[in-house]
Amino acid sequence: MCIEELRTLLARHARPDWTTSVDGVLVSKVDRADPPAPSMSGTVLAVIAQGAKRLALGERVFEYGAGQYLVASVDLPVTGQFLQADPEQPALGFGLTLDPSAVAELLLRAGPEDTPRTSGSASSGIVVSDAPAALLDAVVRLLRLLDEPRDRAVLAPLYKREILWRVITGDQGAAVRQLGLADSSLSHISRAVRWIREHYAEPFRVEDVARLSGMSVSAFYRNFQAVTAMSPIQFQKQIRLQEARLLLATHPGDVTGVGQRVGYDNPSQFSREYRRQFGVPPSRDAVRLRHTARAPEGALP
Repeated sequence: MCIEELRTLLARHARPDWTTSVDGVLVSKVDRADPPAPSMSGTVLAVIAQGAKRLALGERVFEYGAGQYLVASVDLPVTGQFLQADPEQPALGFGLTLDPSAVAELLLRAGPEDTPRTSGSASSGIVVSDAPAALLDAVVRLLRLLDEPRDRAVLAPLYKREILWRVITGDQGAAVRQLGLADSSLSHISRAVRWIREHYAEPFRVEDVARLSGMSVSAFYRNFQAVTAMSPIQFQKQIRLQEARLLLATHPGDVTGVGQRVGYDNPSQFSREYRRQFGVPPSRDAVRLRHTARAPEGALP
């Protein structure tokens, strides 16, 4: 059975930093259900083989477990928590980084009749579905290459393309297909997301970011909400607070300075919004963060 072999392969090849010898492939093993933690989703396909996870994006909540997959087509601020994970039965997952150029290449190779028509409107930046047998089979064959170094260079790119093709033509293919279309609504919103992430400490007008994205204000706002489940200003606030939390881990005694670095001129507003987001004021959270190990980069959403 695919799922049983998938669990065996994931358990055997899990590393503390979640990386593997195949570029873009991640393997996760989590043996405790920690409290919800904020992170960035990355653009990734994640398949759960054992355990379950809950992910919050704005007001939307996604849960996925064994035999299901999640697609994050935009790098978004999320809050995640494993619901089922312990030393006896750790949560096990596979991840594949989604490359827009690889998606575009597949769409060019395929005929127009080979892929469903892609809507012009952007959909949610995170989607969840049951994993079909063909997708799980391709994932298992890719992971087997971790034990077969001679075949890895030749076969890994083929299996990665097959996995991507299974997702592109599957239930949630629309989100991934838009990732590979240069003029799709998702691509326009991704451009805005990148700009806000790079300039999160600066004030901005929604009209200016819409123009930067090549969309009218009404279309930009509608599509941004659809993808991120937030307004542009709410999105900026999420990024600011997540960056502040990272800075507090290394500068626990400079709460006011950290607030200013992420764009808050008013210390009271920073403390109030930080507490609303993380449940404790920044000064108390800073003490806790000093004793908490940071999740590895590239951790699955």
